[in-house]
Amino acid sequence: MIVLVLLGLTFCVIPVVAHRFGEAAERAAETEAIAQGARGGVLAEHRVRFKESAAEMAIPFGIAAVLFALAACDAAGVGAARVLTWIVAAVLLVIGGFVTSGQLRAAQWTAAAFRRSSDPVVRGLDTEAIVSAAAREFPAWLRPLQVVRFLLTTVGLLVVIVALITPSAAAHFR
Repeated sequence: MIVLVLLGLTFCVIPVVAHRFGEAAERAAETEAIAQGARGGVLAEHRVRFKESAAEMAIPFGIAAVLFALAACDAAGVGAARVLTWIVAAVLLVIGGFVTSGQLRAAQWTAAAFRRSSDPVVRGLDTEAIVSAAAREFPAWLRPLQVVRFLLTTVGLLVVIVALITPSAAAHFR
């Protein structure tokens, strides 16, 4: 199942990029917020983060490992893998679709976090400019890769689920 392998690769690459470039992105975003009149530390205060710690990378790496194992077992025709792939694909379709869509809408999530502030300066921050400042610190190919992961997580996993229902899949997993 090539979709599972490709999706697993995105779960490996994106967190590494966030770990590698996230600190610079947070500094750039903080600098932009300060330039707009906010006090230092406003991002941390509102739990706006662009970096990923080494420990936080365990979850996407774990997901990638599961996807790679399922792809290998599916290719080998292991019967239990078919059912496990349905389950994992359904869970990732719902949870992964929500998480990846949130990554694509970082400015909206940041704006929502700032709107809850009692500080009128924070509520009035231009979150598009803040997120754009952070985005400039990441490689240009990260955003398209996030879109690919979103498409693989939603459309791709639907294709996998449907493909596993076909008669040819049933014959393969015997």
